[in-house]
Amino acid sequence: MSEKSIEEEIKIKSQKAKKLARYMSSTEDLVENQILKAQQRGDFDNLEGAGKPLNLEENPFEPLDLRMTFKILKDNDFAPYWIELGKEIDVDIDKIDKEVENFRRYTEVFYSEKHGSLARKRYEKRKAHFFFEIRLRWEKVYKKIIDFNLHCPTFRLGRANISVDDEMYKIISELEKLINRLQAAE
Repeated sequence: MSEKSIEEEIKIKSQKAKKLARYMSSTEDLVENQILKAQQRGDFDNLEGAGKPLNLEENPFEPLDLRMTFKILKDNDFAPYWIELGKEIDVDIDKIDKEVENFRRYTEVFYSEKHGSLARKRYEKRKAHFFFEIRLRWEKVYKKIIDFNLHCPTFRLGRANISVDDEMYKIISELEKLINRLQAAE
């Protein structure tokens, strides 16, 4: 295909997309106007069941063969595996964040005083061990997220995968910036 024909094809597709976008927005406006007019006329006043609580006992999206299983789990304060796993992931991430914050505070306290070379070596060993442990924790979270996504009934409810290297890079770079700032203040 020549460049000219590709450009023409792109122009035609973009014009069609613009027309579709205009049509969709006008349809949305039309529906909104119809709803507003119905509200003003009072069509939604005195509807059957107005003011009464909704019955949310049955989930219409739940498979019929699993409905009883889910009811038993719910009645006994259990949830499907993937929901429990999602809660575990949230707790693990919060723990990692707290540990990083605690080590950041420890670093601030350490650098607030003068220390000899032996104390600095101990600090560097502790920092290396901290990074090692945090990497292991992020790797566990990474595996749990993969497990969660495999058990999750729909991809829309899935969690975004993480990169352990990216997470570690953020932690290490923030801590190194803090150390550089504290050393410059000495």
